[in-house]
Amino acid sequence: MKNIVERFISYTRIDTTSADDATTCPSTPNQFVLARQLEEELKELNLKDVHVDEHAFVYATLPANSDRKCPVVGFLAHMDTSNMASGAGIKARIIKNYDGGDIELGNGIYTRVKEYPKIAELKGHDIIVTDGTTLLGGDDKAGIAIIMDAVQKLVSDPEARHGEIRICFTPDEEIGAGIHNIKMEDFPCDYAYTVDGGDIDEVTYENFNAATAVVNFIGNSIHPGDAKGKMINALQLAVDFHSMLPVFERPENTEGREGFNHIVSLQGECEKAQAVYIIRNHDADELERQKGEFTEIAEHMNRMYGREVVDCRVNDSYRNMKEAFTDRMYIVDVVSETLREMGIEPSYTPIRGGTDGAQLTYMGIPTPNLGTGGLFCHGNHEMVSINNMKKMSDIVFNLILNIEKRG
Repeated sequence: MKNIVERFISYTRIDTTSADDATTCPSTPNQFVLARQLEEELKELNLKDVHVDEHAFVYATLPANSDRKCPVVGFLAHMDTSNMASGAGIKARIIKNYDGGDIELGNGIYTRVKEYPKIAELKGHDIIVTDGTTLLGGDDKAGIAIIMDAVQKLVSDPEARHGEIRICFTPDEEIGAGIHNIKMEDFPCDYAYTVDGGDIDEVTYENFNAATAVVNFIGNSIHPGDAKGKMINALQLAVDFHSMLPVFERPENTEGREGFNHIVSLQGECEKAQAVYIIRNHDADELERQKGEFTEIAEHMNRMYGREVVDCRVNDSYRNMKEAFTDRMYIVDVVSETLREMGIEPSYTPIRGGTDGAQLTYMGIPTPNLGTGGLFCHGNHEMVSINNMKKMSDIVFNLILNIEKRG
């Protein structure tokens, strides 16, 4: 059997970068390569109903070995990695007993404590880093390795009593396009947990409400030498529109539960242009206010020009899962209890993003998120603590035992 480090590094060797311009799920074919590898590993652990579907979802079941009536609990992690940095040719390197100082990744690239002060917390840990040319893939291959390792412990320990456990590894989480293709009949759970990023003490059951704005600008192109009174430059319209949005509601000026408007793309020319924004807020009423500002600005510009020069379409993407846990906090409480038993005080930091779990919650399976201990995802300074991965595997293992004890 592989250990957790061997599993993780083997997963990082497969480039599973997702592509947000794809029309298929999975968006990239190598996600199937990893899915098939995980399928074989789950079969080696003698799990049941192991299969990969046409969208590269990996499903498996660990049958109950307890006489108690227990809830059926699922665990999920995603196979794809972000396209914000290269995931090809990842060269994972282990640093033993990290000394707490600056880290030379390679190629003249350093992860410096001054710029990344959180790395000082890993002093004495064994950590896995890149060579500075790619991301590492800890988001979320660390989550996959943690779940696989915890399942291996359950299978190897006949004294470990547990209810039925469902496993699902998902594609295209990074582009928000995978989870809608899950087959609920292949993942029948009372509730579930995603294991995806964050510190190992974090229990996340609150995420952004999310919307997307697609803003089209309609210009009038003419030779600039004869432009007076005739030209309407669509790119200038886009600049004017963006400048009317609140400056202090940009991502670089927000934190905690503060929402933001983030322009993710702008393209065009004089005749036409398009800007795409993501709109985020933990508070649903505040999100509605932000959405309303987009519409108001578009209407104002159209009145100003006396014609339609801006077409703004705003659509909701996903919702804050917090409200779904109002009468089901026992799903969070059992994690908190497990952490405290292991000498870890839980934290409940709201995630400034979304997860497969947030969307799955509104599909009928309440699914908070647990951490992996990874740091600096989506970039070439990404790293994973081996100590924290192992500890998180123990947390998942003990969580499953505690759920069985509760019945």
